Amino acid sequence: MMVRKLAIGIVAILAIGGILALGLWATSPDPQGNPASFEDGDLVPSIRPLDEAVTLAQIERPGGNIATLIVLDFDATEASVIDLQALGADAADSPFEALASIDASTLTEQVAAITTRETVAIADLLPAAGGGDRHIATGTNFPEHAEEASSDKVFNFPKFGLATPARTTVTARPDMLLDYEIEMCMIFDRPIRSVEDFDAAEKGFFLCGDFTDRATLVRLVDPDNLDSGHGFSDAKSGPDFYPSGPFLVIPRDWQSFITEERMTTAVNDDPRQDARGGEMTLDFRELTAQALDDMDQARFLYQDSYHRLSPVPYIATGMTLMSGTSEGVIFTPPTRGDIIEGAVWHLFSGRIFSGETVTSSVIEVFLANEVESGQFLQAGDTVHYRSRSMGDIVIEVE
Repeated sequence: MMVRKLAIGIVAILAIGGILALGLWATSPDPQGNPASFEDGDLVPSIRPLDEAVTLAQIERPGGNIATLIVLDFDATEASVIDLQALGADAADSPFEALASIDASTLTEQVAAITTRETVAIADLLPAAGGGDRHIATGTNFPEHAEEASSDKVFNFPKFGLATPARTTVTARPDMLLDYEIEMCMIFDRPIRSVEDFDAAEKGFFLCGDFTDRATLVRLVDPDNLDSGHGFSDAKSGPDFYPSGPFLVIPRDWQSFITEERMTTAVNDDPRQDARGGEMTLDFRELTAQALDDMDQARFLYQDSYHRLSPVPYIATGMTLMSGTSEGVIFTPPTRGDIIEGAVWHLFSGRIFSGETVTSSVIEVFLANEVESGQFLQAGDTVHYRSRSMGDIVIEVE
């Protein structure tokens, strides 16, 4: 009799617990992406005056030669430009070298004297990022995004892969949770071994994107230490995960430039992100100093091997330094419902006896639910990154 009563009591407790869990699961909120704040005025793109900044672009001419162009105006499909060689510039693959070969002090007058303008298609312009395949990416460098990611520090990691141009595509596989991020990126005219090198260097800024497979990131990342070196390089180094804007802007005052520069993201014309560079927690000089302090150890996991932040102990010419992104990305952490569903599946599927942890079960349930929700980027979507003066990027999701 005592055993029977005990059994009935246990069943009753389990039943009550199940009912409570079901209620908590059913009432769990399920956010569809992170909200962002938006400025009241529309973003009006234009080219900075030559007394504020020089805006360059590059195009491959017939025969394979690279031409560096001064951009004077642009719209959604075309740019009005002057080839620097028309001003006497040397033929050089580097836009910095081409610009340095003419008299910058009289550039405004030289441009005004050229009455003939060339029109080029935005789609034909080369990525402003150049041809490098190693980049220094930045995590949680905008305060609101740091809050979204539950991060208390800014961190760096290596991003692998060539940049794609401003009119491009990205592939969303069925098992992928493809997320967008808009960023400001920079390259230098020389290797950067110290902050003194940073101060002396010519600095070029351009609009860029940083796509992420959140499924890969969730499976690999240490949520208690985002700077562990695990997860981010694998999740953000897809073959088409680094779209680059068409224009390289070399400002006279780089700090004022990034403070004022505004960037927005829209998916299928739906606004998702809106921020200015001045919102960065660490500016590019501080990011440079932080990156240079983290060059020695091969601690970043990528494709089952460990890598240094840079293959050389400095920021090499052609390497991109990325700003990090602002609030408004799609990814949100597992909900209470995901956790309950994962724990129940772990218990009743037999995974509890397989050596798998309950955390791994929650992760797999969470990812399956996110895939089913369809809230991440899907084939047929259009992602549009725009900026105040660095041009725009249009990506079709395949």
